[in-house]
Amino acid sequence: MNRFLKLAIVGLVASCGGGGNYKAPRSLDNACALAAERPAYMRAMKTTERRWGIPVHVQMATIHQESKFIGDARTPHRYALGIIPMGRQSSAYGYSQALDDTWEEYRKKTGNRRARRDNIRDATDFMGWYMNDSARILGISKWDAGAQYLAYHEGRNGFARGSHNSKPWLLNVAGRVQQRSELYRAQLASCR
Repeated sequence: MNRFLKLAIVGLVASCGGGGNYKAPRSLDNACALAAERPAYMRAMKTTERRWGIPVHVQMATIHQESKFIGDARTPHRYALGIIPMGRQSSAYGYSQALDDTWEEYRKKTGNRRARRDNIRDATDFMGWYMNDSARILGISKWDAGAQYLAYHEGRNGFARGSHNSKPWLLNVAGRVQQRSELYRAQLASCR
């Protein structure tokens, strides 16, 4: 095998290999610019909207809050005495910050066994599946980004118990998710 062919094969394998573009898009405050920069994100969210009925702007606002569109986002490490590493705060990972157990439930119930949390299509599908069930089980409107976020963050049982009501900081976050959702909705209507 000649040297050029070997280099071509190595280059091809390297380009197909791991990783992806996990960095945040440049413009997180402009839905039209975000969609133009990352058209695959928009295709994934539109597919999720068609499948589960969760509007694109609700998905976008939730992903913004959870990961800032960083595909390999993780929670911070915990430290004992400020210096001894004790692992991460939770198992949340990827665009949707799905926890290990919830992700496994999604993979089993949808049959999407190869789904990855750092894949935007899988992450948005997970979010659609989860929010669709929140609408069905808890009666939360699919358009209500704030309430959907609270159920997403606290879990459906926590939301049903009202655990979020004793967390003013979380209610503020949900309010910001709702505002961002409305901003994204208006922007998307103008750039289509």
